[in-house]
Amino acid sequence: MINVTKKLEFDAGHRIPHHKGKCNNLHGHRYILQITISGFLNDNFGESDYGMLIDFSNIKNIAQKYILDIWDHAFLVYEKDQLVLDFLKSIPNHKTVILSNVPTVENLAKEIYKILEPLYEKHFSNILFLKSITLYETPTCWSEYSK
Repeated sequence: MINVTKKLEFDAGHRIPHHKGKCNNLHGHRYILQITISGFLNDNFGESDYGMLIDFSNIKNIAQKYILDIWDHAFLVYEKDQLVLDFLKSIPNHKTVILSNVPTVENLAKEIYKILEPLYEKHFSNILFLKSITLYETPTCWSEYSK
C-alpha cells in the first residue's frame, strides 16, 4: 500500500456562530486542501500509469469539480445561522454554500471527505481509496479527517 497526496487551494469566508472568540465575526481564509489517496501501484508494464498509484490530475479534476468550483470565493454558512443567511440573501447573486454543520475547519474537512470519498471510489473501482483529507485554515492550524 502506498499513499499520494495532492495539494489544492481555495479562498472562502465563514463565521462560527456563538463562538466566544474572533471567529464569531465574518472573515475569510486561504484554505489549503490536501487529498491523500491510498492503494497499490499499477504494475502493468506499458500502461500509461505504470509505476503510479494515480495521476495527480485525476485527483485534482474530481476535487475541482465537486469542491473548489463550488466553495472557492464563496461564503460557507451554517444552515441555522439565520442572521448571516438573511444578510447573504440580500446580496444579489452571492456565492453561498449552506452547510448542515457549523463551518469549523474540523467540520469542513469531514464534509469534504464525505463528498469526495464515493467519487474516487466510483471512478477507480475500489482499486484505490480516499485515505484522508487535511484542511489548513491558516499555515499553523489545520484538521485531518480519515475513517
